[in-house]
Amino acid sequence: MRSPLSDKSGSPEQPTRLEVELETRDLSVYYGSHLAVKQVSLKIPKNHITAFIGPSGCGKSTILRCFNRMNDLIPGARVEGSVIFHGKNIYDPDVDPSEVRRRVGLVFQKPNPFPKSIYDNIAFGPRINGYQGDLDELVERALRQAVLWDEVKDKLRMSALSLSGGQQQRLCIARTLAIQPEVILMDEPCASLDPISTLRIEELLKELGRRYTIIIVTHNMQQAARVSDFTAFFNTELDERGIRYGRMVEFDRTEKIFNSPANRETEEYVSGRFG
Repeated sequence: MRSPLSDKSGSPEQPTRLEVELETRDLSVYYGSHLAVKQVSLKIPKNHITAFIGPSGCGKSTILRCFNRMNDLIPGARVEGSVIFHGKNIYDPDVDPSEVRRRVGLVFQKPNPFPKSIYDNIAFGPRINGYQGDLDELVERALRQAVLWDEVKDKLRMSALSLSGGQQQRLCIARTLAIQPEVILMDEPCASLDPISTLRIEELLKELGRRYTIIIVTHNMQQAARVSDFTAFFNTELDERGIRYGRMVEFDRTEKIFNSPANRETEEYVSGRFG
């Protein structure tokens, strides 16, 4: 499969100049003896937004969790292949998963603030990581980055659970930003939000995408088209025993995926013929 990051066609955006942040090489994931997703190879460009789209069960979230080794926490999960981050396979035995998760943050589908104050939610990660700087300044900066500061600056000691759903999700994004990651993973971050909150999160994503590498899993193709620079389309396939597994079909610039995909499966999915 042609990679958009190694294209030598001389397009105006000169994709050959894009720096790769993360790379998977023949990445497969098993749950017990079941192959969940097979041999995914792709390069995630730095300081861009990449969307994973595809029908349920195709492996989008499974691959997303590989980038910060969250699958390690699932009993029976096993990873084959490699995930290269700054020249190192994060699955090598000498790699500390907790350090990977500090550098590669994850925002879940449903907002999950801790039952603590707004301030303590943001300060939690820096505290356990031994942050030595000005914690008040860090909390404010993270909340400003998440476009939440003006709404909560006068109630930082209130419970985070008192916030609305959309505010809670932005709080969780701020909590991730506070540990100063290099990559932010988002697993359907707007799935449980109303349209207005979804719009605010999308606007926030576009802003953060200038400074962070972001990978977002979404079932909303319009959202992928609106916010992402690159898109990977995943689908399912049956093995010789009739058991379904996921695979990546196509990866390219978002405009190409939605307007002139190379694969017929991709075209049928983005045009709404299945999924």
